[in-house]
Amino acid sequence: MGAVDVWAQITTPRMAKQPWLEPLLRWTGQTDEPLVPSPQSTLEAMDAADVDITLLSAWHGPVGDLITNEEVSDQMEVAPDRFRGLATVDLNKPMEAVRIIRDVVDGKRFVGVRVVPWLWNLPPNDRRYYPIYAACVDAGVPFCTQIGHTGPLLRSETGRPIPYLEDVLLDFPELVVVGGHVGFPWIDELVSLTIKFPNFYVDTSAYAVHRLPPAFVDFMKGPGAKRVMFGTNWPMLSPGRCLAKLDQLGLDDTQRELFLSGNARRVFGLPA
Repeated sequence: MGAVDVWAQITTPRMAKQPWLEPLLRWTGQTDEPLVPSPQSTLEAMDAADVDITLLSAWHGPVGDLITNEEVSDQMEVAPDRFRGLATVDLNKPMEAVRIIRDVVDGKRFVGVRVVPWLWNLPPNDRRYYPIYAACVDAGVPFCTQIGHTGPLLRSETGRPIPYLEDVLLDFPELVVVGGHVGFPWIDELVSLTIKFPNFYVDTSAYAVHRLPPAFVDFMKGPGAKRVMFGTNWPMLSPGRCLAKLDQLGLDDTQRELFLSGNARRVFGLPA
């Protein structure tokens, strides 16, 4: 069974023009042209790395829509058996956000909600998120966010797990939370939260797996075996680049299956 990529996006031209994207493109060596893949090029990258399903994110920030839910829906139509969506909402419009989750996030095509805290400069325990958390619980879908330092030249503090995500997990014990981008440099805080809260997960997006922090790899082989999911942050990193040196991690067969596919299929309700 192929892998599941839990963090990807098919960037639009307006997202590709955002000034905060430039450092990410520079670090990944992609500065020659705007990074705007197509659904077809995304499928080709998936096939090259044996990825069965990719979760495509919509993006909304203070400047407005960067990738709309409607655009993600259109992208999924290209290959409905290979793509699922993560919806986005406007934190400044709480009732509109609740209605979008009720109307759009069905757990089958749109299987979760993603909001990126650094984009808003608002940590996840800010009151503006709370209606969204309640709507995710009602819909029975995960809330996906970013943890750890930022790639863009913006504040990292919003991605610190404790106290910000801890407050959320305490206030919403039924909420499933998936933290993307590993959580470095706060790996100890990440491990602490996964032990404390059974509904907290993490993905490895934005990292080629051979560059994962050693403490995180140890976590994957121990208490994190059922909590860590594969992600890329496509198109900034391709699945092939992320997984090229997977064997170096030394995962056993069970740990490898859970990481690449099993945890994501269970948490997001994907077909097995």
